[in-house]
Amino acid sequence: MEYAPTRCAAAQTSTEQGVLPPCRHHEAVHDPQLVPCTCPLFSCPWEGHLEVVVSHLRQTHHINILQGAEIVFLATDMHLPAPTDWIIMHSCLGHQFLLVLRKQEKYEGHPQFFATMMLIGTPTQADNFTYRLELNRNQRRLKWEATPRSVLECVDSVISDGDCLVLNTSLAQLFSDNGSLAIGIAITTSKVHNTEAEM
Repeated sequence: MEYAPTRCAAAQTSTEQGVLPPCRHHEAVHDPQLVPCTCPLFSCPWEGHLEVVVSHLRQTHHINILQGAEIVFLATDMHLPAPTDWIIMHSCLGHQFLLVLRKQEKYEGHPQFFATMMLIGTPTQADNFTYRLELNRNQRRLKWEATPRSVLECVDSVISDGDCLVLNTSLAQLFSDNGSLAIGIAITTSKVHNTEAEM
């Protein structure tokens, strides 16, 4: 199991409460083969083919990548004001995934944490996988299991739809250790995909 012990893969906060970079996925793209930058941390004008998104994220935004079917991501400085994002790339099963952990106020004065995995691939490819996020501390365990969404969908939409792990601040504190939150991540191929492959 690989472990990311650093402050975080990448984090950014906004000095203006509630201000996040605009979701560029809803803007018109001239070439249907091009996708906008999928990094939620920066307002980036880059567009490119899906096949080069990973190299763009690593080279331009210096996003770390962890290898293996099971990893632990350590998000530090959980006390930072909302909005704040932490992200890491996860490589396994021949694909790359993007974990996005966001601290955001859905209601004024009540920050929440939202965590989701997104496949750097198409929605059809994403349907072939299942991800599990697990928090485990002080004899408590919390698991979230779902199908990842494609990076072609906007992470803001995933969070606003609530299709992710959602923690209020007090729950996040139960699982944090000195302001750090360790999130176990496991990715598997979905059972539907495995059954179809066997036929």
